Amino acid sequence: MKTRSTTILTVRRNGQVAIGGDGQVTMGQTVVKSDAVKIRRLMDDKVLVGFAGAAADAFALMERLEAKLKDHPANLPRACTELAKEWRMDRALRRLEALVAVVNAEHSLLVSGTGDVIQPSDGIIGIGSGGNYALAAARALMKQTSLTAAEIVKQSLEISGEICVYSNQNIVVEEIK
Repeated sequence: MKTRSTTILTVRRNGQVAIGGDGQVTMGQTVVKSDAVKIRRLMDDKVLVGFAGAAADAFALMERLEAKLKDHPANLPRACTELAKEWRMDRALRRLEALVAVVNAEHSLLVSGTGDVIQPSDGIIGIGSGGNYALAAARALMKQTSLTAAEIVKQSLEISGEICVYSNQNIVVEEIK
């Protein structure tokens, strides 16, 4: 049975960065949890991580990311690149099914198991089942409003929750200012 869940969105605007996620976890056609928290703070709250995919896989990745951040505390892109390399090269890690969005005060990065470390040019990352819906909403709100990064994340996730059957509107938003 395929486990599906999650919409994670990051937005960077006016020196602020926010990341948010919905709370839904679905197995097959059944919602098994509606209030999961998929955002974690690392490195004394200087780094925020959101994950989409299998929860156990995502937690394994976050542990490895935290180790990489300790090795490269002032260089988030380097830590994420080292994680992506390890994820791609290690036989056990290669089987992990997750995507990770990582932000700090300077960088927004998407890390995947295929070795990708992507920094979006517009500062917006959307991952998970409803990620593209939230991404589209955030891009529109960035162009048409003066909302803060956190407000854009919240409203975009609400829109995604109205469209995507694997997302809901039980939203958690975290910020780094």
